[in-house]
Amino acid sequence: METQKKRGCVIGGTGFVASLLVKLLLQKGYAVHTTVRDPDNHKKTSHLQQLQSLGDLKIFAADLTDEESLKAPITGCDIVFHVATPVHFDSQDPENDMIKPAIKGVENVLKSCVNAKTVKRVILTSSAATVSINKLHGTGLIMDEQNWTDVDFLTSQKPPTWGYPVSKTLAEKAAWKFAEENKIDLITVIPTLMAGSSITYAVPVSVNLATSLLTGNEMLINGLKGMQMLSGSISITHVEDVCLAHIFLAEKESASGRYICCCLNTTLPQLAIFLNNRYPHYQVPTDFGDFPSKSKLIMSSEKLIREGFSFKYGVEEIFDQTVDYLKAKGVFN
Repeated sequence: METQKKRGCVIGGTGFVASLLVKLLLQKGYAVHTTVRDPDNHKKTSHLQQLQSLGDLKIFAADLTDEESLKAPITGCDIVFHVATPVHFDSQDPENDMIKPAIKGVENVLKSCVNAKTVKRVILTSSAATVSINKLHGTGLIMDEQNWTDVDFLTSQKPPTWGYPVSKTLAEKAAWKFAEENKIDLITVIPTLMAGSSITYAVPVSVNLATSLLTGNEMLINGLKGMQMLSGSISITHVEDVCLAHIFLAEKESASGRYICCCLNTTLPQLAIFLNNRYPHYQVPTDFGDFPSKSKLIMSSEKLIREGFSFKYGVEEIFDQTVDYLKAKGVFN
């Protein structure tokens, strides 16, 4: 008799991480449900429809702010991966555009998991932005899963893009509170800036950000500077490792709590030197004046590695694959 396939639900299937996660789950033999806001938007969903040739994939229309819409995709699933989050970096009203919807979305997903009665574990995709932002001084500080971003500092100082880290931090905290109160087996994955190739229609924002020194995009290079000044380092991971960590933690019975997923901790000047040496053709600038070349902090993946996970990609492969992907997309000649 054929054993019942494991059924996973990926919330927010059109994104960079989510679409690759759907693909990897199908390749592992899972039956997969995924949600998209508008199944008729062919540009945003065609890559998911193509994945249906790999296995049992059902695409559902759902909106994070509408609890009722999440019922159908989550019903009958063993594991739910909540990957979606509202992102509006240039929002004038982060409270209503990002923070409230992120918290409401997490609570709606978890409520639906409780109501489904089949869900054994929930994996929430959090962010390094929930750990790394603080008023500490120094270099080489080790950040682990005990650390939380200083929300009071962000809401009082309001540095550029402050709404995103606040929304991710408060949403993760709300998830932990709800999970505790409702006895949900919750795990959060905390990835850093992600690179690698994407199956999505558009090049993901994080890929453009991670490769901005190669493309020479001044606005995004300033974004990397801002990231280092705010969070203390430029920390990078291959998107596939992030997805593999999600699946590993979903399946590992002993896993519990939060897990940082980070391959490389560096700084803008150090990254520029590495990229200039590896890809001299792109003439990456390496002089950043007195911009800090030592990172304030290190995002530690020790807990994830201790659990038994091993990273598939090092820094060279991360950037080699990303450059090849951008060449195929016509970004590089």
